Amino acid sequence: MRLSSLCSLAVATVTAFAQEPASPPQGGEQKATGPRASWSRIVLTADDKPAFPQPPAGWDARQDGIAHGKLSLVEYDSKTVGTRRRMNVYTPPGYTTERKYPVLYLLHGIGGDETEWQRIAQTNVLLDNLIANGKAVPMIIVMPNGRAQKDDRAVGNVFKHQAAFAVFERDLLDDVIPTIESRYSTLADREHRALAGLSMGGGQALNFGLGNLERFAWVAGFSSAPNTRPSEQLLTNPAAARQLKLLWLSCGNRDGLIHVSQDVHAYLKANGVPHVWHVTDHAHDAAEWKQALYHFSQRLFR
Repeated sequence: MRLSSLCSLAVATVTAFAQEPASPPQGGEQKATGPRASWSRIVLTADDKPAFPQPPAGWDARQDGIAHGKLSLVEYDSKTVGTRRRMNVYTPPGYTTERKYPVLYLLHGIGGDETEWQRIAQTNVLLDNLIANGKAVPMIIVMPNGRAQKDDRAVGNVFKHQAAFAVFERDLLDDVIPTIESRYSTLADREHRALAGLSMGGGQALNFGLGNLERFAWVAGFSSAPNTRPSEQLLTNPAAARQLKLLWLSCGNRDGLIHVSQDVHAYLKANGVPHVWHVTDHAHDAAEWKQALYHFSQRLFR
């Protein structure tokens, strides 16, 4: 899929939460559809600024003369869904069963599938470059299909299947993670297990990660969508989140869904929960998510 098509799908994604046209409503009106509103008039605060500089020139170009990792489409039997499913798995350069690796579980948006991250961000290229330059720890990256239903393809009206993204919590915990830890040489503890995602997947990452702190020590939401639980439900005990190694929130300042992440940031700040809040000049688009992964992956498992 071409990048222009992906960006169009991203716009459609955020508007479809409220079944509105592909632009924010006028006058700051919000239409509530579930726990959070969809499009909102963008109101920035003093906190809404970049935590990191823009990536350097050539950051996302494939480098010659370095070792490269491997991408594999992996099938597994999902007890949760009752069918055979697929996930995309990156293993770092020099992967060997003689050592054990930390794992990042990376979730896509409502219009994507297990191939979305690779299409929009060339995950293998980013990590190969960072690992070669000593900026990232060698890690396994698992990109599953977060649409936990038998027909899990992103076709037709993808917005009719939002419930399947909630069901994915059980598929992730009961099927995906056990499969990865049985087939790959992993460090199978919370300190070496991270969960992140974009848009709908960002909401999933915050919901599932903060709801299962005994399973994940690194949690990130990139441009998190309205499926993100209300902050008071997301963290009923804010003090418990202090056990995280890293809690990350990021969004573009031209994203009509930034209010979701702003609200979570404000709640965390008010309750003294350490976290990163990284706001760029991007919209709800591939460029935002790609640079977020670039910065986030450098801070994992250290």
